Amino acid sequence: MTMDDKRRRVRVQGVWAGPAKSQAAVKPALSAKGHAPQGLAQTWMKRESLPPERQFVYKEPKAEVLRRIPDPQVIDKEGVYEISASPTGISRIRLFPNFIESEEADWIFEQLCQDIPWKQRTGIREGISYLQPRLTAWYGELPYTYSRITMEPNPEWHPVLSMLKSRIEENTGHTFNSLLCNLYRNDKDSVDWHSDDEPSLGACPIIASLSLGATRVFEMRKKPPPEENGDYTYVEKVKIPLDHGTLLVMEGATQADWQHRVPKEYHSKGARVNLTFRTVFSEPSGMDSRVT
Repeated sequence: MTMDDKRRRVRVQGVWAGPAKSQAAVKPALSAKGHAPQGLAQTWMKRESLPPERQFVYKEPKAEVLRRIPDPQVIDKEGVYEISASPTGISRIRLFPNFIESEEADWIFEQLCQDIPWKQRTGIREGISYLQPRLTAWYGELPYTYSRITMEPNPEWHPVLSMLKSRIEENTGHTFNSLLCNLYRNDKDSVDWHSDDEPSLGACPIIASLSLGATRVFEMRKKPPPEENGDYTYVEKVKIPLDHGTLLVMEGATQADWQHRVPKEYHSKGARVNLTFRTVFSEPSGMDSRVT
């Protein structure tokens, strides 16, 4: 075959050859400098320019401050105890174990259980009526109102109560004109958290509390500061076992800054008489609220 024949044959094959196959679409590749193509770069720029409120910012977690619930202070020895100080004043208690000797205390206890006109009264708390879990009696020339209960005047003091009032006044230097008597019949009787801070008692009343009969624990807790919103979890607490014949005197800002109670017991207890001497004013007292 001559050279001319070969050229003609190549031209004929080129005419009948099919079109070349198209190449598959190729995804855009990064340039030599590692930059994305223009459209992709704009997408990332939009993500990076989100408004601040939609961006995620990592913050270190705050360290949790662990608060310890304080153990109650137990007071069972004779003495004077300043349990707190505040802008209101100093809260002070005086404890006199065996203020009344055992034999005489036995006789007084029997007389009072028999002769006092004990009565179970109905109180009101948060709009709900309830029977007080103890018996009470009132002595004094003026009425006394607490927990929406009004005790009517009773100027006829029992001779034993008059004798005890005089003895307590001589030993403490305080004077009293009224007496609230409580009879805890057994371990189920109690009095809930409260303060003796009624307006008729004056700004910082003095309460002298004489215990006769079965030993019961007198508990106290400090009122929380405003920032605690009424939470008593971390406040200071005091426990005082009040034995037969023991005298406890609460003075200064104790009623303003502390609450107290006698809780139910979980084991059998006999009867207990508690005499709480106090001073009631016919009009709210003008005493200075700061006590030292």
